[in-house]
Amino acid sequence: MTSPRTMVVDCDGIGISADVRGSGSPVLLLHGYPETKAMWHDVAEALAADHTVVAADLRGYGDSAKPRGDHYDKRAMARDQVTLMRELGFSRFAVVGHDRGGRVAHRMALDHADAVATVAVLDIVPTLHMFENVDREMATAYFHWFFLARSGGLPEALIDADRETWLRSRFTGRRHDSDRLPDAWPEYLRCFDSDSVFASCADYRAAASVDLDHDRADRGAGRTVDCPVLALWGAHSYVGRNFDMLATWAPYAPGVTGAAIEADHYLAEEAPAATAAALRDFLSTVEVAA
Repeated sequence: MTSPRTMVVDCDGIGISADVRGSGSPVLLLHGYPETKAMWHDVAEALAADHTVVAADLRGYGDSAKPRGDHYDKRAMARDQVTLMRELGFSRFAVVGHDRGGRVAHRMALDHADAVATVAVLDIVPTLHMFENVDREMATAYFHWFFLARSGGLPEALIDADRETWLRSRFTGRRHDSDRLPDAWPEYLRCFDSDSVFASCADYRAAASVDLDHDRADRGAGRTVDCPVLALWGAHSYVGRNFDMLATWAPYAPGVTGAAIEADHYLAEEAPAATAAALRDFLSTVEVAA
């Protein structure tokens, strides 16, 4: 196993923490909630055989900056990561995003089509589609979307009172490996401080407000993701069980392909070998200038 080079890069005033390993065409990996770049440890190692792999913490997470205020729309979070890659010498790259990172990757492909050669989104459907198709099952499975998005400081206060219990609840009680915490659990716990609690709530508030405005504007203008898109999802996850994933993504990304992985929501940690294999196959078909 190779040791990554860890750094914090100033991205227009926002420090973004990143691990870099391997060589070859560049691939940016973006994590989900409530994780950090540590979620990619096995997948990053596998991809580094053929690629320069950059695993980054989103703003508000891990060891990246956690500014106070309403600074967590996906447009701003995507801009951070494009700046990071440019500062590392990559003007064009592939991006892989899980969960929140997938939503940042989706926005990045729309706003920075010249920089994004291809996108892989892991276990998500588009944010706009999710909010426009809320039913009882979705609201139950994704109750945290609505809880974290509340204004006035209530979710921050409740979570901050017992951060470990809340964090643990995000990984336990699922159908697949329901009692197993991820290997990166100590890192997630270390990074889930009061500033991360605030920032992650701001992330979800943005998803329920300004991000939807941006998505609706794109839909009205007929803007879609034009590069190749790979959708991977957990065979046992909520979205995997409740959506026709390729049909759902097609209006947003006409070139989408994809498949289910034998996992629940956390594909890269529950099934790293299968996830890495699917990503390597996909990336091998795309020409990305290093």
